Amino acid sequence: MAGLYFEELTPGLEIEHPWSRTVTETDNILFSSLTMNVQPLHIDSHFAAQTEWGRPLVNSLFTLGLMIGMSVNDTTLGTTVGNLGMTDVIFPNPVFQGDTIRVRSKVLSARESKSRPMTGIVEFEHVARNQDGKIVAQCRRQAMMRKRPMEAGEGTT
Repeated sequence: MAGLYFEELTPGLEIEHPWSRTVTETDNILFSSLTMNVQPLHIDSHFAAQTEWGRPLVNSLFTLGLMIGMSVNDTTLGTTVGNLGMTDVIFPNPVFQGDTIRVRSKVLSARESKSRPMTGIVEFEHVARNQDGKIVAQCRRQAMMRKRPMEAGEGTT
């Protein structure tokens, strides 16, 4: 299992995720269409050419999903119960077709769950940068994480 258990997600842990992803026109059109976001700034090249950007902007919710998705293998794959929320979401710079995204994650806090003894609550900060090092997305994410399963014989006296 690639994900980390609650006990391994200690505050201050930073993970530079090892892969990058180049965003394509198809990503933007497909995501915008699937989510019924008909904003011409995302799906109409002629319209977007007339704006201050001069070309289509990548849908910010695609960027958010990509950023969090790129973190999963190193943080929560198979070890999360579920996301509890995302806060402080910002997009300080736009993403365009052809931009290549990299992500860094940091554990901000971790506490045991009061209602579920085999889980803990972890707050992550995710930061996505483009190929020029500019931050294109950032958020805090709260996740309910599984604790490491006890080995046979553990916890008995």
